[in-house]
Amino acid sequence: MKLFPRAPRTGALALALGALLGSAQAAEVDIAYDAFTLPNGLRVIVHTDRKAPIVAVNVWYHVGAKNEYAGKTGFAHLFEHLMFQGSENYRGEFFEPFELVGATNQNGTTNADRTNYFQNVPTTAVDLALWMESDRMGHFVGAIDQALLDEQRGVVQNEKRQGENQPYGRVWETLARARYPAGHPYSWTTIGSMADLDAASLDDVRNWFHTWYGPNNAVLVLAGDIDTDTARAKVERYFGDIPAGPSMAQPPVDVARRDASTRETMTDRVAQPRIYRVWNTAQYGEPDVARLQLFARVLGGGAASRLDRRLVHELKLADGVSASASAGELAGTFMVYADVKQGVEPERVEAVIEEELQRLLADGPTEDELAQARTVYEAAFVRGVERIGGFGGKADRLAECAVFTGDPGCFRAVQATIRSATAEEVRATARAWLDGGDHTLVVVPGERPPAPVDGSTADDPAMPRGPDGVPPPDPRYRTIATDVDRSKGPPVTDAFPDLRFPELERATLSNGIPVILARRHDVPVVQVSAEFAGGYAADAGRKLGTASFTMAMMDEGAGELGALDFAARAESLGASIGSGAALDGANVYLSALKERLDESMALFADVVRRPRFDDSEIERVRATWIAGIAQEKTRPNSVAMRLLPPLLYGDGHPYAIPFTGSGHEDSIRALERDDLVAFHRDTVRPDNATLIVVGDTTREEILPLLEKHFADWRAEGDGHVRVDVPQVGAPPAPRVFLVDQPGAIQATILVGQLVPSTMDPQALDFDIANGVLGGQFSSRLNMNLREDKNWAYGAYSFASGARGQRPWIAFAPVQIDRTADAIAELRREIAAYASGEAPAGTAEIERVKAANVRGMPGSYETASSVLSAIGGIVRFERPDDYVTTLKTRTESLPEEAVHAAARRLTPDALTWVIVGDLDEIEAPVRELGLGEVSVLDADGRRIR
Repeated sequence: MKLFPRAPRTGALALALGALLGSAQAAEVDIAYDAFTLPNGLRVIVHTDRKAPIVAVNVWYHVGAKNEYAGKTGFAHLFEHLMFQGSENYRGEFFEPFELVGATNQNGTTNADRTNYFQNVPTTAVDLALWMESDRMGHFVGAIDQALLDEQRGVVQNEKRQGENQPYGRVWETLARARYPAGHPYSWTTIGSMADLDAASLDDVRNWFHTWYGPNNAVLVLAGDIDTDTARAKVERYFGDIPAGPSMAQPPVDVARRDASTRETMTDRVAQPRIYRVWNTAQYGEPDVARLQLFARVLGGGAASRLDRRLVHELKLADGVSASASAGELAGTFMVYADVKQGVEPERVEAVIEEELQRLLADGPTEDELAQARTVYEAAFVRGVERIGGFGGKADRLAECAVFTGDPGCFRAVQATIRSATAEEVRATARAWLDGGDHTLVVVPGERPPAPVDGSTADDPAMPRGPDGVPPPDPRYRTIATDVDRSKGPPVTDAFPDLRFPELERATLSNGIPVILARRHDVPVVQVSAEFAGGYAADAGRKLGTASFTMAMMDEGAGELGALDFAARAESLGASIGSGAALDGANVYLSALKERLDESMALFADVVRRPRFDDSEIERVRATWIAGIAQEKTRPNSVAMRLLPPLLYGDGHPYAIPFTGSGHEDSIRALERDDLVAFHRDTVRPDNATLIVVGDTTREEILPLLEKHFADWRAEGDGHVRVDVPQVGAPPAPRVFLVDQPGAIQATILVGQLVPSTMDPQALDFDIANGVLGGQFSSRLNMNLREDKNWAYGAYSFASGARGQRPWIAFAPVQIDRTADAIAELRREIAAYASGEAPAGTAEIERVKAANVRGMPGSYETASSVLSAIGGIVRFERPDDYVTTLKTRTESLPEEAVHAAARRLTPDALTWVIVGDLDEIEAPVRELGLGEVSVLDADGRRIR
C-alpha cells in the first residue's frame, strides 16, 4: 500500500548503498545506533537524533514476493494492504489514529525481499505507534473477515491495473520473466497474478500471517528523539508478550547468471522507443555491488557520464540515458536504459551503448572519473542522513542492513569499498559481471496488446511449493509478561511538542537583494534558492513554454563552462544545482557541501547571472523537450493536467496553460535564443530576486559569500512587471470533456473548478474543508472509491497554490468498467458536501486540523522543507511568522468557516476531463446527463 501511488522501488539497495561516502573527509557523518533483541526474537535498533521532536517507527518483516509459492503470488503485497485494516483491538482504518496525532511520512511498501511499515510521529505519540504496530503484529488475524479481504483484493487489483495502464507499464513483468528461469523467486512481480489474488481464501490469509509475521521475523527501528533506555522499556512493554512464529528459511542466493545474450521487442502506446539492457549481478552485501555502482556512475549515472556525452550531447541520438546498479537479497541488477529520439533507429543507440560499454570494460574509469563518482556518493550520503524516516531515511537504512545481513551497520563496509576501490578493481568487477548474459528489451510505439490474462500459478510445475499448513513456532523464543490492557484500545496522546521552526534572519546585500537565512546545523550542507516572481504565467505575451524552457536551460552551461563541463564541475564539488519554474514564480537552487560552499556558490552565481544559452544546447534540449511533451500526452494523468487548466481559465488567461509548464510543440519549436535572453533579462534580475539560505551556516559566514558573488549584479532595462491575473467567472453549467485512450484498462477522472487565491484571507478555511472531502487518506472520496467500492487505488482532491484563483481538482483513476459509476459517486459526494446536505462533521474537521497542526514538527524536519516554506512566504507575501502562527490560526478556525468554505464548491459548474477508452466509457458517461459532452484530442482540439 502506498498512500499516494509512486514508481516501484526497483531495489532498496539503490537507496541505501547507492548514496554512500566517497571520501575519508566525510567519515564523520555516520548513523550511530544501539541494538538489542527481545526474548521473542524481535530485533530492535535505536538511533538518537534530537533535531526535531519526532520519532521514526519503522517495522521490516523479512517476507516479500520471493517467499511466495504456487498459487499464492501477490500474497506479500496483499498482506501489506490488509494490515492497514485495523487489528483485533483496533477495528478501523489504521491511518485514522495517526492522522489525529499528526504522523508524517506514513506508508507501507512491499518488494521481492521484504515488507515494511513506517511513520514519523511526535515524540509524545511513540506509545500510540508502538501499540498499533504491536497490535497488528500480535493480534491481527481475528480482525480480517471476508468483506475486508474482498475489499483489499479489489484495491490491489486496481493498483495492478493502474501500473499496467501507464506507458512502459508492462516492462517490469516482461523483464522479470526474461531474466530469471521459471520458478526463480524473482521471476514474478510483487503485484502477483490476478487469478492467484482472486483465489485467496481466509484460511490462506491466516496461514500466511502465522507463517511470516512473527516478531522473530521482524526488525523494529526507532530513530529520532528517543534514547535506548526509553526505547527498550517501551518496546518490551508493547511487543514482549507476542509469541514467536516459525523460523522460516529464506530462498538460497541465486543470481541466475546468464550465458547468452537475448533480446525481445514489444509495442506499447508510447511516444518514443525505449531500450532496456539488463544483467543479473551480485546480491546484496557483496562488495561487487558498490564497485558496479561506481562503474554505472561513470558509464551513465550523471549528466557528464560517458553515455550522456556520446548519445545525448555529441550524437544527439537519445533524449535521455541512464545506467544503474542495485541489488536484492538473492541477486542484483545492472541496467542501462535510453529514450531514443523520434526518427532514430534503436539499433544506432544500441550500437553506441555497446561501444561505450566495451571501451569502459577494456580501459576502466580514469582517476578523475572515479574521484568524481566517489564525491557524488559522498554528497548523497551526507544529504540522506538528514532524514530519520520515510523512503530511504536513516531508519530504512538500518533496517535494511539488519534484515539482509544481520548487521545494522553494514553500510559502513560499503563506505570502505567505495573509498578503497581502484580503477582496476572497478574495471575487473564490471568485466566479471557484464561480459555477456544480458537481456535487451526494446519498447517501440504501436498498439498496446490486450492485457494478458493472469492464470493461476497453482498448477505451474516450475513454481516452488509451499508448506503444508503452518510450521510450528520456533521453541528457542519465549515471551515476557506485560501490563498492557489491550481491551482499552490504543493509548491516547494528550500532549504534543511545539514546532521548532528556525528563526528567519533578514539582511540586504549592498545592491538591494533581500536575503533570508534560517540556520540548520544538522548536516554539513547549505541550501540556497534565488527566488524570482514570474513563472508559467509570465508566458502571457510570449511563446507558450518560454518560462519553463528558459529556466531549464540556465544550468545547461554557465559562465566559462559549457553544459558538459559545468555538470562535471558541479559533480566534482558534490554540488546539486538546478533551476525551474512554477505557476507564479521561478528559482535557481543550490545544495552544497559546507566545506566546498565558496566554489559551489561561484557555479550557482554563474547559473543565475551568466547562463550561456548556447545555440547547440538549445537545439538539443528543444528536441528532448518536444519529446517530453509527446510523452506527457501518453500518460493519462499528465494529459488530463495539460487539458483541464485551459478549460477552467479560458482563452487568453495567463493560467490557461498546461500545468506541466511544458507548453506546446509548435511554441517550443518557435523559441529562439533571443526569447530566452529576453525572459532572463526581464525576470532573473536583482530587483526581482530574493535569496533564501537554509543550512549549516551563519549570518557572519554567508553574507560575505553572497556579497562576493552577487553584489556587483545590476538590473538591465525597465523593472520587472508582475503579471496581471484577472478573475474568471464560473461556467453556466457543468461541462464534460472526453479524451480517447484506446485499450486503456482504467479511466482517469479529473473534475475541477476555480476557488479563491492562496493569498485570500479564507484560504486556510478552504484547505481544511478540502481535507475533509479529499485531502487525506481517510477523507470521503478515498474512503468511498477505494475502501468502500474498491474501484480505485486512490481518490483525492487538492487546490494548487496560486497568486490568482486556484484550481481545485479532484481525481480518481478507476477501473474502466466502473467509470460512469465512479463519476456519479464523485458528483454525489461533492454536491452533498457543498450544499450542506452532508456537511463536514465536527470529528472530521478536528481530524484534519489535528493532522495539520500536530504534523508540523515532522513536516519541517529537513532543510529542504524549511526552504520550501520560506519560498511560500516570499511568493505569497506572507509574514515571517506565518509558519509559527499557523497552529493557532488552524486551531481557532470555527466550524462555520469550514462549512462556508465548502460552499465555494459549485457542483452545477464543474468541469470534467475523463481519459480512457471511449469504446468502453463514452456511452455510459453520456447517459449520466452531467452536462454537455465533448470529445477532445490530446492537444485539446475538439473532435466532436
